[in-house]
Amino acid sequence: MAREINQQAIADRLNISRATVSRCFTGHAGISPVTRAKVFQVAAELGYTHMETRTPSAKKKSRSGAHFTVLICSEPDEYFHGAYQSPGEQIMAGVSEYAQVHQARVDVHIIPPQVRSIGNPAFDGIEGLSKRGKSGVLLIYPFPKPIVSELSLKFPLVSLVDQADYSNFDCVDVDHSGGIAMVVDHLVAAGHQRIGFYTRDYPVEASWSFRRYSAFVEKMARLELKVSPDDIIGMFPQRKYEVERSIDEAARRTSLGVTAWICAADHQAFDLVNGLRARGVRVPEDVSVTGFDGLARSPELPNLTTVEIPFRDIGMTGAERLASRLNRRFHGRRHVSVMGNLREGETVGPPRSNPQPIAVSG
Repeated sequence: MAREINQQAIADRLNISRATVSRCFTGHAGISPVTRAKVFQVAAELGYTHMETRTPSAKKKSRSGAHFTVLICSEPDEYFHGAYQSPGEQIMAGVSEYAQVHQARVDVHIIPPQVRSIGNPAFDGIEGLSKRGKSGVLLIYPFPKPIVSELSLKFPLVSLVDQADYSNFDCVDVDHSGGIAMVVDHLVAAGHQRIGFYTRDYPVEASWSFRRYSAFVEKMARLELKVSPDDIIGMFPQRKYEVERSIDEAARRTSLGVTAWICAADHQAFDLVNGLRARGVRVPEDVSVTGFDGLARSPELPNLTTVEIPFRDIGMTGAERLASRLNRRFHGRRHVSVMGNLREGETVGPPRSNPQPIAVSG
């Protein structure tokens, strides 16, 4: 009976029928991958973990037997952020599409960032982690190193974001270097030379932030443009501030001559644009701001210039790599980089013509 209640709760949350929810869990061919992914994600949020699939009839195509356990490192409130679409949601649509075509089973679980071991109660009841054979793990977002080490020793593993310092599993990720290079070229073409880099600290080390920062430094060096350490926010050796203090610092550096900020992620850029405007700094008239990820946004948020990542392709490719590792467990590691595209928005303009410092309020 609990199964029916849980499925109805998922249906109510998404405003769909309980029958549609049930068909998502049985891999029904008439359900779109996007709907299926949303059902999986809400099920994870509600703690619905009993996603058994029905035994196919003789008339149906038999399943591959593959079982994908998808682990998402995030606080549920952050993952289900309403102002913009989560990258994980888009990745899951790709995973779901691959699984549906190839008749693989998918379970999705959200693991809080503070969890540091698979022995934690947060991992209790995850059926795929109690099996071997046809069971493999997909990681979405960076996980603490102890968890990655434990999982990689026990299961075929594919990470859908680069996990630093590991070499025994596959990774499918965006081409950080190519994306940042496009952003820098776009800003330079608009006339910018004094460009800063903005990021922030996270509960789990954000390897993607480090890679985008290193790509920024490399591209600026190739163009023979100076990077002042004072124009770097949120990256060692500079101090790491909480969000409001980091925006204060960005406003101060803008008043001293920075004409553009490259943010390591769109959600950072949304906060920075809104924070700068609240402090009397106009975007893009006083300073340009770019993001990275190409997130779908609500109308209240700025239309960013950003790097649009094909998250759905990353999800499909990651699922394909995991299926391959399930069949060939001891083949060499592969790192697949997927190229993004520059998406021009309304947050980049030419550098301000007035060389005098601008006034910052607040």
